[in-house]
Amino acid sequence: MDNSEFFVGLDIGTNSIKVVVAESSDDRLSVVGVGSERSEGVSRGVIVDIDKAAGAIKKAIKKAETQANITIRNVVVGISANMLQIEKCQGMIAVGSQSKEINENDVRQVMLAAMVQNLPSEREVVSLIPKQFSVDGFTNIRDPRGMIGVRLEMTGIIYTAPKTIVHNTKKAIQKAGLNIIHKVISPMALSQVVLNDGESDFGAVIIDMGAGQTTASVVHDHNLKLSTVDFEGGDYVTHDISVVLNTTVENANQLKLYYGNASADKSETEENINVEVVGKSEPTMISEEYLAEIIEARLNQIFTRLQAPLEEAGALSLPGGIVLTGGVAATPNIEDLARKIFDVKVRSYVPTQMGMRYPSYSLGLGLVTYASRLNDIGVIADNVVNGATVSNSRPQPTVPEPQPEQPVDTTQEDQPTEEETPEPKEKKTSKFKDFWSRFFD
Repeated sequence: MDNSEFFVGLDIGTNSIKVVVAESSDDRLSVVGVGSERSEGVSRGVIVDIDKAAGAIKKAIKKAETQANITIRNVVVGISANMLQIEKCQGMIAVGSQSKEINENDVRQVMLAAMVQNLPSEREVVSLIPKQFSVDGFTNIRDPRGMIGVRLEMTGIIYTAPKTIVHNTKKAIQKAGLNIIHKVISPMALSQVVLNDGESDFGAVIIDMGAGQTTASVVHDHNLKLSTVDFEGGDYVTHDISVVLNTTVENANQLKLYYGNASADKSETEENINVEVVGKSEPTMISEEYLAEIIEARLNQIFTRLQAPLEEAGALSLPGGIVLTGGVAATPNIEDLARKIFDVKVRSYVPTQMGMRYPSYSLGLGLVTYASRLNDIGVIADNVVNGATVSNSRPQPTVPEPQPEQPVDTTQEDQPTEEETPEPKEKKTSKFKDFWSRFFD
């Protein structure tokens, strides 16, 4: 293990908490352990009871430790995109009165200068993404360390979230006995695995369909440009089934998982299902088509509400189309329903690693992939955001014990590059022009 390190992704979802342990060695990422536990103290992707959430996190971590045969101390955690704000930032510092070599402390200082802005007291910076540096007017520099100059400038993107969301997440993880090495906006982590390099570059929409909410995010030029949240998800589908069929929530959830379909037209009309009805001794028979009508109605509402902000932003014209992921994305024929509503190309993403071949594991895999791909400048930026001192070495997310016997599958994708991309065709509406000029220049 001389040239390897471990990363642990922690996905705190509404219905379940998932932990993904991966080993990075020689530019290869191998998943060596997975843990999952039913969520407690979480509502619509946000922690509302810190103690209960901490207990569930501990259980999920313990399962992952057992499978990966390591002791977990540090994690990479996803922060939901609820009330996310995205802003450009710029900072400048004087390196010295005379030319001197730029070091890590100078880079840290210019990042701090870029973060100085009048943030509302209820908001907190989650991520800082440096786009480029300038040294004495020379631009498009990715890493200025070691260069000679008098003036250092940086432009980048700042992602901020409500302090309550970030604080509750950090507190629950601390109570679980863990340290956070990276906080990542969830759609940013998802983009690392659900999109290919071309989609991330030229633009695509990720729709993450969770139990408590559905998040639509626009990625362009390898950066998150827009995120909108609809506060309905798979739990609302379950609730509809329960109410319409007069059955318990548990029964409704089983019906959704085993017989659910997002398209009534493509479901079986003659296949009947036994449904235990509250207050009746004998089960009621319904068709799969009827069950599909209930599911389709709710999913149709969710997609239709997301359509408006995406159309207003011009995001549905991006060449990458839409990629569905998250637990609800496993519903049969959901791609057809999305194509019908959004009128763009649609595909689903499911992790291929053994033991996690289900779309609900996409975020956990994205978190470890994001962390493994961070370069030195990205690590420094995270340290600045977290108020830590810049170090020359990357933090080790786990303390390895004996080497895992058989790593599960490997994932290897090309490192995203930040290149200038051709401008997509201009829309006629002024709203799209405004959005394009703000985000896609």
